[in-house]
Amino acid sequence: MRFWWIIPALLASFACGGPTQAPAPEAKVEAPKPKPPDESRRFPKENQASMELVDDHVLGKDFLPGGNVATYEKDGKSYQLFLIVMKDAETASLKMFDLKGALTDAKFVASFGGYYRLDGETPWFVFAKERIGRRRRPAAGGSRSRGA
Repeated sequence: MRFWWIIPALLASFACGGPTQAPAPEAKVEAPKPKPPDESRRFPKENQASMELVDDHVLGKDFLPGGNVATYEKDGKSYQLFLIVMKDAETASLKMFDLKGALTDAKFVASFGGYYRLDGETPWFVFAKERIGRRRRPAAGGSRSRGA
């Protein structure tokens, strides 16, 4: 009878507590996403047809966050420039890689450190810039053309 103390310990453990209920799951309240910064001052005004601050999914790409989109028209053709400010260089690089994957047979343009190719029938040229203005915040941007 070396283990005589097990029986009282088991009885005590069953007698001490009643049925325990699992804690109710807490409803997760998702904080609203902050609006992207308005960087419209960084876009050229010449031939600009419109400027838009998009809260989320720039140019309809579900993997892109919000940013600034400017539409330009010249000689019967239109094109768009966009700018997305990222929190750090790593995030900007990952978004560039996602966008590169969305382009058909993307080609690297070494002089800009970006990619050029088609997304469907729309040509895209996308590149990252290390900083904009005095703030040292990485940015991803580019352009896409639309035939008129």
